[in-house]
Amino acid sequence: MSVSDDMQQPFSKRHCFGANTPEITIWEDAPEALRSCLLFAAKETCDLSPSTLRGIVCQVLRRRPDPSNWSEYPNIWGEVENLVYSCDWFCVYDIVEAVAQHQQRTYHRNNDAYEHEINDCLREMGIGWQLVDGHVLGRGEETYERIVAQARDALNAAALPTAHSELAEALNDLSRRPDPDLSGAVHHAMAALECVARELAGQPNAPLGKIIADKKHLFPRPLDEVLSKAWGYASEHARHGREERNLSRAEAQLIVGLASSASMYLIQKFDESES
Repeated sequence: MSVSDDMQQPFSKRHCFGANTPEITIWEDAPEALRSCLLFAAKETCDLSPSTLRGIVCQVLRRRPDPSNWSEYPNIWGEVENLVYSCDWFCVYDIVEAVAQHQQRTYHRNNDAYEHEINDCLREMGIGWQLVDGHVLGRGEETYERIVAQARDALNAAALPTAHSELAEALNDLSRRPDPDLSGAVHHAMAALECVARELAGQPNAPLGKIIADKKHLFPRPLDEVLSKAWGYASEHARHGREERNLSRAEAQLIVGLASSASMYLIQKFDESES
């Protein structure tokens, strides 16, 4: 009797048991348990031999493979373990990406099993990163993630490539390792909203603040004031920067989420008026 795909899942997943997703508490670290998960996922879900995995790890870390290690087990595998367990935290995420991209190059598709294993581990440990199509990106709370993903899809569907690119760059800035570019994330998120507003208002060169002031119907009150002040905030703290005032990740994510929601609102409003 063949075993269905569902029955190949562990008991907890088959019956939807599990603890609530922990709060994100880890950004600049790669706990030992994550390093262990990476080794397991590379070996079991990618079916990588120790020597193949060593080649990937050594390339990321710019290390020469030990020529005295020639047997797959235990020598080469032990070498790989030592490299992964001793490297800097941000290099672990580089290795996570390198394994995913090796799978993409080899099989010309994403390895969903590897991605799921890594992401399950990241969520269970309260780590603020996720693996998406071969790249490690910042992970927010579920609602934030959903809003930003919907905004990107809406911008793409509305054929607004510049706005879509700006929002993607905002996410890249939040995800930079080892230090995120929070000012850049705020700037690009508001630039995405500015691109949408310019397109819908027919003012291709006007700054967002002027568009909001000129087009009273664009946003309902008092949302127009909120967005105008958010644009001013982005200009003061992100575009020009202030030595005495450092942005927090929470503030940057707030602006990215706000700009994403406002962009979706404008696109939906335009679509409704056209129908």
